[in-house]
Amino acid sequence: MIYSMTGYGKAEYIFSDHKTIVEIRSLNSKQLDLTLKLMPHFHDKETEIRRILSAALERGKVDVAVYMTDIAGANVSGQSYTPINKEAFKYYYHELCALKEELHMPETTDLIPAIMRIPDVLRVAADNGISDEEWVMLQAALTEAIEAFTAFRKQEGAALEAMFTEKLDGISALLAEVEPFEKNRVENIRLSLVKNLDKLAEETKQQVDKNRLEAELIYYLEKLDITEEKVRLTNHIKYFRETMSAVGAGVGKKLGFIAQEMGREINTLGSKSNQSEMQIIVVKMKDILEQIKEQVLNVL
Repeated sequence: MIYSMTGYGKAEYIFSDHKTIVEIRSLNSKQLDLTLKLMPHFHDKETEIRRILSAALERGKVDVAVYMTDIAGANVSGQSYTPINKEAFKYYYHELCALKEELHMPETTDLIPAIMRIPDVLRVAADNGISDEEWVMLQAALTEAIEAFTAFRKQEGAALEAMFTEKLDGISALLAEVEPFEKNRVENIRLSLVKNLDKLAEETKQQVDKNRLEAELIYYLEKLDITEEKVRLTNHIKYFRETMSAVGAGVGKKLGFIAQEMGREINTLGSKSNQSEMQIIVVKMKDILEQIKEQVLNVL
């Protein structure tokens, strides 16, 4: 069973007066490219969260978000703020107004932004981070999201496997169509060569050495023989099918290598064909193989 690198998983839990949501999304990538978006409340657990995710996700461009909402579903910041200290605001405002008048500053000078940056006027309430109890719940949510994400990848992988099987059957069917053209092709090439040599012998009034001619024909026709290419391509198709059933990471990379080898054999078939009907079949094979290569990039 192959797995797709495209996936989605989600889990959530309720703790105190808020709901925490874990979302995992991924696309294809050669390596694990993990982007983690955490609210400040969870920052002290970032290293542990990355370790859990990296051990389970293996490969892909993965975006993971951990955020909070209130029970009704509205986003919350993850931080709480103390109310504005009105007395402090008034004090600093009158003091700065007096200073502004004393320094003859323009009337358009806005003092409010400067006052709001003064620590006594507005300060963020201390966040002691995630508690041990909530950390246990978050780990469970991460595991649940990873399981949902993996199930999604497996489902997408099953669709890819069905597509690959269909395409491989198509290449095998086309390869079988080559055989009748191959027999005619060899005989036609032989007759054409003999005809041309007989014509040349007649024009030059020289006899052709029949034994030498047969030896040269055998050598030439052996170079055009595609038996080995057909056998190797058949074996590559078989190996591709077997590899799709393999378990573990790196299946996608291996399938990519096999597809490259299939391409080499198909190209050689094309270069040796010397017949329009066979060239058409080869072009169809290449088209199918390109579709396989495109989708192999999405296999884990």
